[in-house]
Amino acid sequence: MTATADFRASVVLVGGHESHHGADIRYLQDDLDRTTVSPAGRPLHNTVKRLLASSGEPVVVVPMTFGRDPSFVADVAKTLKWLSAGIEAPAAAVPRVALAPDFGTLDHLTAWLRTAATQVRQSNPEAAVLISAASANPFDDAEVFRIAHLVRTHGAGNEVEVAIDDGRGGPAAVDKLKRLGFNEIVVVPAGFQRSPAGSWDNDADAGVRFYGPIMSERAVTLVVHQRVADALHSLGHGNDGIDAGLMADHGHGYAHSHAFEEHEHGHDHGHPHTHSHGEHSSNRDHPDALTREPEAAVHIHHHDNSLIHTQ
Repeated sequence: MTATADFRASVVLVGGHESHHGADIRYLQDDLDRTTVSPAGRPLHNTVKRLLASSGEPVVVVPMTFGRDPSFVADVAKTLKWLSAGIEAPAAAVPRVALAPDFGTLDHLTAWLRTAATQVRQSNPEAAVLISAASANPFDDAEVFRIAHLVRTHGAGNEVEVAIDDGRGGPAAVDKLKRLGFNEIVVVPAGFQRSPAGSWDNDADAGVRFYGPIMSERAVTLVVHQRVADALHSLGHGNDGIDAGLMADHGHGYAHSHAFEEHEHGHDHGHPHTHSHGEHSSNRDHPDALTREPEAAVHIHHHDNSLIHTQ
């Protein structure tokens, strides 16, 4: 499947550890016109600077995260803040750089992993699910275990384990599941991974197989289109999204514990949650494929239908 897009902007899809720093989403450069994939940091800076110099159009940057990498989003926002400050433009001019909303959220990821667990159980009720993720940092890695617990307790009844791809977690998790007596282990990625990788690659003899990407190419391109459309709509109202992005990692990690604070904050530190609404099957090509759970629903609505043509 190949989709083409006619964005009213140059688009940069920036990847963190959930996409192996853009490697897993590189195909989107072919699927979407005027779209570049970049890792964060200096490559992002250079890419956005080049695009700003080559045309008078806005540059929209989409953080390709399911919400497990808030520090990455804040770093992207810092890069764009610095670049925006260097653009000479009349005070009343519309900003030329925008940070789009994150591709997805933790609720989206939980819903998709639950869907995968349901499909695995339908194909083999005795199979175990192994949720895999690239090693990042203790906080982002711990989020995978929290999500796995939600998938296990509100899922299809499968055994669910986690493998962090640090060279040790994969083999240990596979060995544990084999010792528990599971004759098939299905590896499901907690991110954008599209093919087997790591120490637990497809191994038919060992009963290990890769589930595949949790979203189809078409679903990913539709969501990217929506994020760009939202960013352009906000940009038209003077909101570039960068200041919100700078706060993305607020409360992430040890530094923000409220245990010893004597003042109150006006913001909410609650975590999103996902309820079980029964088992169901889902098609990964569905236009609303990012969110198949009511709690995580993000409706695809177009502010400007000229932005994309899906073939």
